[in-house]
Order: sequence, then C-alpha cells, then structure tokens
Amino acid sequence: MVASFLGMRYVELDKEVEKLAGTKIKDIFEKHGEFYFRELESKALNRALSGRGRVLSCGGGVIMNEENVRILRSRSLVILLWISLETAITRLQGCTDRPLVSGKGEERILRLYRQREKFYIGAAHRVVKAEGRSPMEVAEEIIAIWKDSWWN
Repeated sequence: MVASFLGMRYVELDKEVEKLAGTKIKDIFEKHGEFYFRELESKALNRALSGRGRVLSCGGGVIMNEENVRILRSRSLVILLWISLETAITRLQGCTDRPLVSGKGEERILRLYRQREKFYIGAAHRVVKAEGRSPMEVAEEIIAIWKDSWWN
C-alpha cells in the first residue's frame, strides 16, 4: 500500500531469498539450515538496497545480523510496525511457512519475540503502532514519516 501511494516498487525480502535459492524458504531451512538462509538473506538485502525508490518488507530475523542492521540504517528509512506479543502469537499460531515457528507452539513465538524485540527497536529509525489500526491508517502514518524524512 505504501509503495503504491509513493509510486515505488514493493520488495518482499523473503521472496527475493526464494528467487536467489530457486526454492521455498521452508526447503532452504530443511536442506541447508538457518545459517545458509541467513547468508542468502544478507545477499538479497544488499541487492534490494542497491537502488532507490523501493519499499522493502524484511523477514523477522534480518535484524539479528549487525551488518544487516548497519546496511538497513545507512541505506534506508527503517520503520518498525509494532504489534503486541499477544497479536504476534495469534497471527503466528498455525503458521506453516515460517520454519522457526511452524508447528513449534506459543512458547517458541514468545521466546523469539522477547529475544528480538530490542533488536527491532534498535534497528528502527521510527516505530509505528500497527495494532488495532487499519492498514490505511498505518500506511498514512508511514507516508507522513517518509515525506518528513531526510530520505525524501
């Protein structure tokens, strides 16, 4: 929605990883493991940020790599869409396409949320509360931030 309003290209990082690997993320994890996936993710991130005029949606673990965070913060405006732990659990329970939580239950989601929350906040230039708001309201806030930013 944001990319459309700003006339930019939308890039979903997980899809870019799948293009690099020629297979689904689930298969990458099963055949090669998380470390290999993270290498591909970093490569895809660098490619995605090599130009301008893009809105990038990152996977949840991209910020666990310090170099990825450095690259993101120096080459883009990083906005965290914040939701509560309860909402994250609701959204991710029964998820089958995210190898780190797929079939692992609420405890795993809780652990990842708590482990990553400080990294998400530390990587972000701005935090936008997404919980309890419509996609349009969230998009409008992001666009306002973009228009008022040094990246524009």
